[in-house]
Amino acid sequence: VDTLGRLFSLVVDVVWLISGIYAFEYMKHEQEEKRFFGFYVMVFGILHALTFSGSMVTFYLFYELMTLLSVPLILHNRSKEAIKGGLKYLFYSLFGAYMVLFGLFFLNRFADSFTFLPGGTLNLAAVAGNEKLMLVVAFSMILGFSVKAGMFPLHAWLPAAHPVAPAPASAVMSGIIVKMGVLGMIRVVYYLVGADFLRGTWVQDVVMAITMFTIVYGCSRAVKESHIKRRLAWSTVSNLSYILFGALVMTPQGLVGALAHFVFHGFMKITSFLCAGAFVGVVGRSSAQSVAYFMLDVIPPQFAVAVLFVVACFVSTAMGTSVGTITLLTPIAVEVAQASSFDVALCVGTVVGGAMFGDNLSFISDTTIAACNGQGCAMKDKFRGNFWIALPAALATVVLILVLTMGQEPTAIEQSYNLVQIIPYVLVLIGGVAGINVFLVLLAGIVSGAIIMLATGQTAATDLLASMGSGA
Repeated sequence: VDTLGRLFSLVVDVVWLISGIYAFEYMKHEQEEKRFFGFYVMVFGILHALTFSGSMVTFYLFYELMTLLSVPLILHNRSKEAIKGGLKYLFYSLFGAYMVLFGLFFLNRFADSFTFLPGGTLNLAAVAGNEKLMLVVAFSMILGFSVKAGMFPLHAWLPAAHPVAPAPASAVMSGIIVKMGVLGMIRVVYYLVGADFLRGTWVQDVVMAITMFTIVYGCSRAVKESHIKRRLAWSTVSNLSYILFGALVMTPQGLVGALAHFVFHGFMKITSFLCAGAFVGVVGRSSAQSVAYFMLDVIPPQFAVAVLFVVACFVSTAMGTSVGTITLLTPIAVEVAQASSFDVALCVGTVVGGAMFGDNLSFISDTTIAACNGQGCAMKDKFRGNFWIALPAALATVVLILVLTMGQEPTAIEQSYNLVQIIPYVLVLIGGVAGINVFLVLLAGIVSGAIIMLATGQTAATDLLASMGSGA
């Protein structure tokens, strides 16, 4: 097994393990759990065989097996959309595979062997006089593998299949399976046909032009897309073409850059969302309640509804989830309404509004991570830009709430709280505003939250891994 195969295999191992841990908890809420894990494990084994392949014959065999065995992961819930997305993935993949097979028939004549060798295995004496035909063959094989890599115009399966698959399947498809198209393209360019033969030809120019268009097109579609999973799919389309572009420069530096992007993108795709889910799960309900009850304790009860709005803004900004914030704070909002003459709908609506405000600004919100990575902007810059847009609306909301609740004298709410449990939220907010890398910020929140929750007896050590699956 060469270095390239070992690198791809290592990334497969890490991503599959992380996603598998997440899937144990996630799939409890889905049907046919055993079927999912059966295909999940089979695809894992096929991916190892694919990355360890020493020739294009075995590579092609396991590449096709990977396609066939990954289709059930997309079809898992058997809805109309899932069936449509799975069939689209299958038909596009088969079309690409036939283009690769077409190239293999000609390589059998012009190459000394199908074994992967640095520099390629073309027999230049046999190719002499047939250079134009060989370029068409190489272009056909590159285009065939580009189907899995989501390169325009053969990318349409990805936004269709990605949203309908269970979250763990979407994670490994985006982080690993699509990258096997990149691996196939690298094998063709560097280990079969040879970079020296293709460098400076129309094949290099055309494919690089397509990848540049795909980069811009994928980013543009990601920004316009409102469905989060489709937005991630378009982000994947764009990032894969970054990797292809680096590899198709056909220089050692370009290949190293492409492989580095492959590694970092694979880890970023899966860890950003799993870390956000882990943070929410680890700090949990008790931390959010501590924030709320602390604010309600130090501020006069007639301002309780305004306090709910401010707390919802703070908690959702720190947690990166509006729905999670609403779930945690709505019981407190109902409690405030019952202890006063404030309307229940007003209290709950205040929590919803604050949650939406904070989610829009959060550094660890899934939409923020996807948008910033898709556009290449810093998260702190996105926060600063959004903050000055959202702040006037938030201030107007606070004023409106104070006007609506003026003159009422509710009963003070007496509940215990622990200020130490607020620390993870504060760390996440400070780290985000300071511009620290989002993964380091999340790691700080997760570690501090885990230590605090264990020390205060709010959770057991055995529940922390389950929190990663249920927290998102």
